[in-house]
Amino acid sequence: MPEPLRLQGISASAGYAEGPLFDLDQAAMRYVRKASAADEKAALEAAISIAAGWLATLIETSDSEASDILEFQLAMLEDDALTAPAFSHIAEGMAADVAWRQALDAEIAGYETSEQDYFRARAADMRDIRDQVLRALTGGGDIAAPAGAILYGEDIAPTRFLETDWSAGGGIALKAGSAASHVAMLARSRGVPMIVALGPAELGASPAHLAEIALLDAEHGGIVLAPSKAEIAIFRRSSLSFAAHRGKAAAYLTRPAATKTGIAVRVQVNIADPSDVDSIDAATCDGVGLMRTEFLVGKTLPDEETQYRAYRKVLAWAGDRPVTIRTVDAGGDKPVPGLTVEECNPFLGLRGIRLSLARPEVFRIQIRALLRAAMHGNLKVMFPMIAVPEEYERATALFAEEQADLLARGIAQKMPPLGIMVEVPSVAIAPEAFARAAFFSIGSNDLTQYVMAAARDNISVAHLNSVRHPAVLRLIASVAAFGREHNIPVSLCGDAGGDPASIPALLEAGLRDLSVAPAQLAMAKAAIADVWI
Repeated sequence: MPEPLRLQGISASAGYAEGPLFDLDQAAMRYVRKASAADEKAALEAAISIAAGWLATLIETSDSEASDILEFQLAMLEDDALTAPAFSHIAEGMAADVAWRQALDAEIAGYETSEQDYFRARAADMRDIRDQVLRALTGGGDIAAPAGAILYGEDIAPTRFLETDWSAGGGIALKAGSAASHVAMLARSRGVPMIVALGPAELGASPAHLAEIALLDAEHGGIVLAPSKAEIAIFRRSSLSFAAHRGKAAAYLTRPAATKTGIAVRVQVNIADPSDVDSIDAATCDGVGLMRTEFLVGKTLPDEETQYRAYRKVLAWAGDRPVTIRTVDAGGDKPVPGLTVEECNPFLGLRGIRLSLARPEVFRIQIRALLRAAMHGNLKVMFPMIAVPEEYERATALFAEEQADLLARGIAQKMPPLGIMVEVPSVAIAPEAFARAAFFSIGSNDLTQYVMAAARDNISVAHLNSVRHPAVLRLIASVAAFGREHNIPVSLCGDAGGDPASIPALLEAGLRDLSVAPAQLAMAKAAIADVWI
């Protein structure tokens, strides 16, 4: 029996799983080259058709959240702009499999190198499209994993996740991957334990380890291969405790959040796509604390009507509850063709509000959509990456100009409250310079990264990236105090808001408004109920 191997990654979906380790990266079948370029072209066309048909079938049997992901993949697969380079390669003499892989890998490369979770997550969808067509080309399929297995590999495709029967348990442990990927979102919504970012060093896991039982602790981000009897016993106690705690937390989902002493705390949700609200009961939350608009930016920039419809859908779902929409946070590490520029330092470059102000012709489109949407609900708008007051003033001036233009044209509109993200230390240190903002929303992810100079998705410095570090908490407390003194609402919309271990410290710092991932609502409310303040 091999010695136990303990690996550490990042939790993407909390939970525990015990079962055999299944290698996701098993060798695929080989493609047999055809006699002519015409035959190669026909083979690729047939494979694309097979993959598209299979996706369409899977869409029919999936829920709304999963079908949205699959519909994106199907739309991309049917896009000539995606497939044309592969056919050009075939015309130049390449085999169909090589041509398809080369074309898709070129498309994927820009996303894979991003330091931003959101855009790396889109790369996973593109890899899924690539691999579905390659499987159709070779006539091969995925080897079925045993019931209750822990799927272990470089990454996992959304379609592979959806094909897997999770009723018998199991989990996911990835050497790469992202906590913001579509698979991670699906895992959280279905309660499937998942960890990511185990790193390349773990490629050394031997066949003997792969044959052994594995213990996946996705509460703390760890996995043990070939565990000892003592480790199994400890793991099972932790698993039972977690299950009991989660069961108890479920009772808090439909209740208003409050501390042990009765202090009310607002708990809102973060969403990344309008379809996210389809699976959320509006009665379980106090609104949307963060709606990201990067989801609208794909291969082309979205037009005004597309944005307007997306915003209106969420406002209709929320009713009287507030919906806080963040203007597009692209740039630097989040490349958008036709909008952003390539830079050497992704986190400190032309991104967020800086990019929007540099490209006002694009920003004005989003502003008009937001002003029109504000007629249909309780809309609030916030600007990302604000560092100096002049940025806020210029952004609000553009809103005023577009409002006047819509008014002159007789188009229904309304000016929403305009606030700022507090994620750059200059704002947290000197909030008095931003007293004209309608509200503050603390972005704990970026604020912590900038204060600690430690990326949250880099496992080698993960021990430094903690919102509970005194320096970060001191800044949060300072912003919360300034908001109380000057009647400026302050909320927090970063991942820390849904972390039960961080919630007591955030409430002690003076926060009374948190926004969390929908899957974290119950656990966050339960954690709030345990706090004595």
